[in-house]
Amino acid sequence: MIVDSPISPPPEIERRQFLKLAGSASALAARSYARVIGANDRIRVAQLGCGGRSGGHVNMVHAAARRTPVETVAVCDIWSLARERRAAQVKQLSGMAPAMYKYSEQMLSRHDIDGVMIATGDHQHAKLCVEVVNAGKDCYVEKPFANVLDEAKAARAAVKSSGQVVQMGTQHRSQPYPLAVRDLIRSGRIGEVVRITQEWNENKRRWRYIPGIDDGKRPPLLRQEDTDWERWLLGKPHRPFDPHVYLEFRLYREYSGGIFDQWLSHACDLVHLWTDETCPVSAVATGGILTWKDGRENPDNATVSLMYPKGFLYTYSTSFSNSYRSYSRIQGRLGTIENYGGEGASLFMVTREGGPHEADPEESLGPRYTAPPGMGPAADAAEIIHIDGAPKPDSVGPDDDDVDHLMNWLDAMRDRKQPNANVDHGFSHAIVCMMAAQSYWSGKRLYWNPRTETIESHEAT
Repeated sequence: MIVDSPISPPPEIERRQFLKLAGSASALAARSYARVIGANDRIRVAQLGCGGRSGGHVNMVHAAARRTPVETVAVCDIWSLARERRAAQVKQLSGMAPAMYKYSEQMLSRHDIDGVMIATGDHQHAKLCVEVVNAGKDCYVEKPFANVLDEAKAARAAVKSSGQVVQMGTQHRSQPYPLAVRDLIRSGRIGEVVRITQEWNENKRRWRYIPGIDDGKRPPLLRQEDTDWERWLLGKPHRPFDPHVYLEFRLYREYSGGIFDQWLSHACDLVHLWTDETCPVSAVATGGILTWKDGRENPDNATVSLMYPKGFLYTYSTSFSNSYRSYSRIQGRLGTIENYGGEGASLFMVTREGGPHEADPEESLGPRYTAPPGMGPAADAAEIIHIDGAPKPDSVGPDDDDVDHLMNWLDAMRDRKQPNANVDHGFSHAIVCMMAAQSYWSGKRLYWNPRTETIESHEAT
């Protein structure tokens, strides 16, 4: 699951010094290794980080190989079991065994690798992205792009100076229904957007589910001698080896924002797509550990409210204690768009309901419901959004292994153009996640200063 960095700092080098070094690395020499990819050339991809998500990456590459020449030629992870499992998957799917590497500098020194897909711990994404582009490779990096502001800035700068094609793993930017919603809003169909609400729920012990880590009843799943703990920490303060932290890092605040890094990253990226916005004006978050009191640090129930420069309020909530009817709702002055389901759901309804003709349903001839409203009154002309040639919409939608999103990256690699989810999109969703997490832990409303690109406790004047 987790990998190293060849430029990870020794203990005596502070994080800011590391970021300076990362930004000033001799990228020009490294980028000279980059190969020009022709239309019929086979794109050679490597997997950096071999945990669960990388299994999806390998599946995506295998599916894309039916459309374009592409293959996984290498896998890299500091944990021996993870890289062996992922190599076995590649061989099973493609019939060819990939090269295996423990350390990323070994793999990145190969001149015949065109692109690298990063699926590691949340706290490692930005630093490893710097490493990959400085080695002259294109990059597909999972969300969140970063969860430390200085690291987000350093990675963005490295990507832009490198000229490499970098795609974020926010795959909904390549899916037809979210794009159709964006176009509906741009058309003015529901008028000026004033509020967006998302509630994505589950009723399960999310991210604390890996059996046999160290339960004392069987051989441990992960032993320190099978990995490199200091490399995994990647500049974070030293702590004793802990397999739970290593494998269930999403529960620990030093390494992940939990709900915010994992789900808000997708949610706010959809909001940015729909509204053509980037960073919010302010954020305030609350929540707590209400159900799964199992030693986790990050909340199992959380809510964050954000204001945006265009003048709309965005509220995101998740509960891991009750799974009732996840949804997204976009409220405009002239009508409403409702999405039924959680992250990735493709079932959208657009309706005039909520517009000025229904100023107050209790005092006018607006809708009066005596049962769940369904599509609402016929006069509001609600309709389900359908797209010719796209899969039929439903409340589940496509899974994370979106081959169209991967194809967009591969096509961008060949054409040397920006992909659908570029580094600026990644930077924006990272800012939202960081503001939410920092507000949650501090109990304060926080503000984004676009002039200085800093998160502040007071609104910029």
